[in-house]
Amino acid sequence: MGDLLAGHRRTRPGSPAAVCGSDRIDYATLAARVDRLAVLLESLGVTRGDRVLWLAQNCHRLLECLLACGRLGAVLCPVNWRQSAEELAFVLGDASPGVVVWQLSEIGSTVREARSLAEKEAPEAVRDTRWLCHDDPGAEGYEALLEGSGGDPVPVEVSDAEPVLMIYTAAFSGTPNGALLAHRALVTQGALVAQLQGIDAGYAYLNCGPLFHVATLMTTLATFVMGGKNVFTPRVDAEELCRLVSEERCTGAFVMGPTMDQMVEANAGGRYDLSSLRTFAGKPAWTAMITVDDSPWGRHPGGYGQTEVMGLATFGALGPCKGTHGRPPAFIQVAVLGPSGEDVPPGETGEIVIKGPTVMNGYHDRPELNAERRRGGWHHTGDLGRIEDDGSLTFIAPLTRIVKSAAENIYPAEVEACLKTHPAVADAAVIGVPDRTWGQNVKAIVVLKPGEAADEAELIEHCRQRIASYKKPKSVELVDSLPRQGFALDYDALDERFGGGGYPGTG
Repeated sequence: MGDLLAGHRRTRPGSPAAVCGSDRIDYATLAARVDRLAVLLESLGVTRGDRVLWLAQNCHRLLECLLACGRLGAVLCPVNWRQSAEELAFVLGDASPGVVVWQLSEIGSTVREARSLAEKEAPEAVRDTRWLCHDDPGAEGYEALLEGSGGDPVPVEVSDAEPVLMIYTAAFSGTPNGALLAHRALVTQGALVAQLQGIDAGYAYLNCGPLFHVATLMTTLATFVMGGKNVFTPRVDAEELCRLVSEERCTGAFVMGPTMDQMVEANAGGRYDLSSLRTFAGKPAWTAMITVDDSPWGRHPGGYGQTEVMGLATFGALGPCKGTHGRPPAFIQVAVLGPSGEDVPPGETGEIVIKGPTVMNGYHDRPELNAERRRGGWHHTGDLGRIEDDGSLTFIAPLTRIVKSAAENIYPAEVEACLKTHPAVADAAVIGVPDRTWGQNVKAIVVLKPGEAADEAELIEHCRQRIASYKKPKSVELVDSLPRQGFALDYDALDERFGGGGYPGTG
């Protein structure tokens, strides 16, 4: 990342790098600010491997912090500022940051509460943490301290394999985990995304999506890699987005469906010229305002991925394919493995695994989880999929317990997905029931849609026609609702009620 910034300073010093409120920063200015920030962070005790947390809304200073951390061999962690004080306190204790760059306006009270909780619950982790308020205009604020910082940071030889970005994932294991992403992951993915989205030095990206989410950061970084202009706004406001697109001639933006509708309303009468915005078609009023994206990404968006692989590992934009989630680029390997680590044949279901330079270095301070997720030299995604006969990928569902019937491995999520294609089915869950002969049998628990009818034989036959016969349920129970823990199905409760058990690996 540092090499890229140095190159932009040499080759396009006067080109716009960032726009944020009244701040307009070219690449020469950005590089100078990053130099001073690296010195400031050094003076606050930040060294190689330390975490710097960005606990604030979108701002050009986040990009500066990322680049300054990269100069020092440190790691920037943009935190979800929408979380509760309790959730933020967990992140503070878990990350044990050297510095927290935080925001006073709008979220200041929550940040203070989270800090107080962390100091009580994890005092050792945050005892030496330094707090730097990025929107404090006073003498102790970010800008004043940056202005007073001078000299050159101590030279640090940083490898492209070292982590520079940490993003907390969903709590699939009960608590969030910080995925550590290397310089090479950011640069490699940025270069590919730029190619697929048609990003060049004239591109202007409106950073209105959350920058604690890799889906937004992918294009932020692609724009930076190509020497384009990143435009920042703290949060989504339809009127402000229209103004920024019109005034900054933004080419791209992270805009969801509801925001599109709000922007159409805000631009009633055509007050703003949004024709520079190159994005997906939508409702007629939206499509009439923008330019429909004809890049490979615009024609075939999406793919399969997760935070741990810097966003996406397969792309629909990489050519026609039978799979629903595209194919990997040349520098990424994607395979589908069975429970024993063997490649399953094309068309068969297994766990999606990934290798390549965009795969994370591991989770921060999770040695056991890292060993589990990185076994056999692959990143194990915890997701089910299949490789089609043309080499493309179809994602099926998150991996759940395996049902073992004779020698066959059956994934509940695959059978559940099949059941849900029946027009009478509202919801479905699949468990394994112990069987003396076969080990386990498949049992489906099904909720029907109001006013719809289907019996056991019909639902079993529906599955038999669509998936391998050994995967179909042997029995079906009809219920009014399925037990859940939050959004997740409570399989333990289903096992207890319907006699489930005997799963492989459970003794």
